[in-house]
Amino acid sequence: MFDKAFKEQLQTWDKTYLWHPFTQMQDYIKEPPLVITEGKGIYLKDIDGNEYIDGVSSMWCNIHGHRKKEIDDAIKAQIDKIAHSTFLGPTNVPASELGKKLIEIAPNGLSKVFYSDNGSTANEVALKMAFQYWQHKGQRNKTQFIALQYGYHGDTIGTMAVGGIELFHKVFSPLYFTTHFAPSPYCYRCPLNKIPEDCSMECLDKLEKILQEHADNVAALIMEPLVQGVGGMLMHPKGYLAGVSRLCKKYNILLILDEIMTGFGRTGKMFACEHENVVPDLMTLSKGINGGYMPLAVTLTTQGIYDVFLGEYSSLKTFFHGHTYTGHPLGCAASLASIHLFEKENILENLLPKIQYLKERLQPFKTLKHVGEIRQCSLIAAIELVKDKDTKEPYPWVERVGIQICLEAKKHGLLLRPLGHIIVIMPPLVINNNEIDRMLNIIYQSIQLITQKKE
Repeated sequence: MFDKAFKEQLQTWDKTYLWHPFTQMQDYIKEPPLVITEGKGIYLKDIDGNEYIDGVSSMWCNIHGHRKKEIDDAIKAQIDKIAHSTFLGPTNVPASELGKKLIEIAPNGLSKVFYSDNGSTANEVALKMAFQYWQHKGQRNKTQFIALQYGYHGDTIGTMAVGGIELFHKVFSPLYFTTHFAPSPYCYRCPLNKIPEDCSMECLDKLEKILQEHADNVAALIMEPLVQGVGGMLMHPKGYLAGVSRLCKKYNILLILDEIMTGFGRTGKMFACEHENVVPDLMTLSKGINGGYMPLAVTLTTQGIYDVFLGEYSSLKTFFHGHTYTGHPLGCAASLASIHLFEKENILENLLPKIQYLKERLQPFKTLKHVGEIRQCSLIAAIELVKDKDTKEPYPWVERVGIQICLEAKKHGLLLRPLGHIIVIMPPLVINNNEIDRMLNIIYQSIQLITQKKE
């Protein structure tokens, strides 16, 4: 426990010097900030000693819980050897070992690993590789991209150019390259006004029309497979991903799968694309790659793409891209330990009963007056709140309904972060049924209380 003076000093420093991401600081500085000091398992502890369930896995990246001994030990062992050395030339032991391991567990056909340090940079790498691939192939007109409505791939300029969320991306649009946006298969709010019973995935027809018109100028299509995260945990109907893959092959464009959020067990398989036996040309990974311990990301690609970049130094075929902390030994050591835990603890197999239990426990939410839809993929769930259930009218985002519900949940020991009026549930994979019960009870009561106040 920290004394009162130190606590107040920390909070003052935070509000005086720091600028938090995706946060309106004018509102933030009005309240004392929550200061996290410890974590253990699925729980976080604040500076006053209060415990909270980490309901969103510390922004979707914590897999095994906090302070996992095996990962702690791997980092401690590596730091006794070396913490960092450049990857621009030399290699290091954990980076080499991890590269081999990633290719062993990745979909067959992916054979090369390019390291970076976060999801945005992994996707930026993929976009640049796709662009330069076609330049080397002599198809210099292929400079454009296709992405999905409501897609999110990061906050660097290139990744924002393929982002489909106006709230985040529109203001920066003068900086972007050309991207064509295909309709998202957002079944609850179908952009084509279809209902599930009368749907033949016409959204794929719309995508094909874009391809028919622009494929000669398109380098790649980028998408989040199965679940579009920041766009609202939008879960794609079965067969959609396979359909996209088929169309990319038909029209000779590369497929980039952004598995930053969906990778490493989040969808019930190691990678989301495995559900439909899709092998992309490029696949990006971060967040859960080392259990949420350290900044690390990779872009995986095929031998065929890699080979196009080979040539004499004078040919200028080199991929001129890199990061200071590429192949970071500590992050790679943590990742090796994390992947070993999947094997040692049979994590994917042990998910199955928990997935079913979560599904059953979510059913009572359907009776709440302002719950429009419940979406679930493995231990990822989303509760979409609506002002009117019959018309699906959403709450205006300025009413901050999701934020108010999460603030209420915090009072009862649960940390969540909403996506507008959508409550996101994404705990560490190690959560047990009793903890699922506690988490959902808090969410249910918080939704009930806040939505009743809004009536």
